[in-house]
Amino acid sequence: MRRFNIDAAPELIRAARRDAGLTQTQLAERAGLRQPSLAQMESGRRSVSDEMLERVLRAADYRPSIPLAAHADEISASARAHGFANPRVFGSALRGEDTFDSDIDLLVTPAPGTDLFDLALFAAEVEELTGFPVEAVADTSVPDALKSAVREAVPL
Repeated sequence: MRRFNIDAAPELIRAARRDAGLTQTQLAERAGLRQPSLAQMESGRRSVSDEMLERVLRAADYRPSIPLAAHADEISASARAHGFANPRVFGSALRGEDTFDSDIDLLVTPAPGTDLFDLALFAAEVEELTGFPVEAVADTSVPDALKSAVREAVPL
């Protein structure tokens, strides 16, 4: 399974580069590429393999908070579809401390009748949408180790 959506490679590369405050030349150097090659990838004139896309995004330190913000409405809709309300984010993505290797921490309020399977399906959908691992926690059963962390949670 691919981590990031290859069809969205130009937009992902552009968003990552801009978020990092890098020029195409700077990002190309970090990724071990030539600037014209990166420009072609970013414009969509050059196809990108899964491995190359991940290499470029890692070089730009593409962070989970970027797709989390871009897909907030879709994530909220997915939460509702799986029987959850009030999706909130906590952890490094909220604090601006996230990196390419970070995950997305979400807190949701389950409706009666939802179960762990629903929570797992929701987390898998968000992971597929964003390309980052997702930890989803129901606010009705927060583990003691996470109680202080989820107090900081804010709506998407």
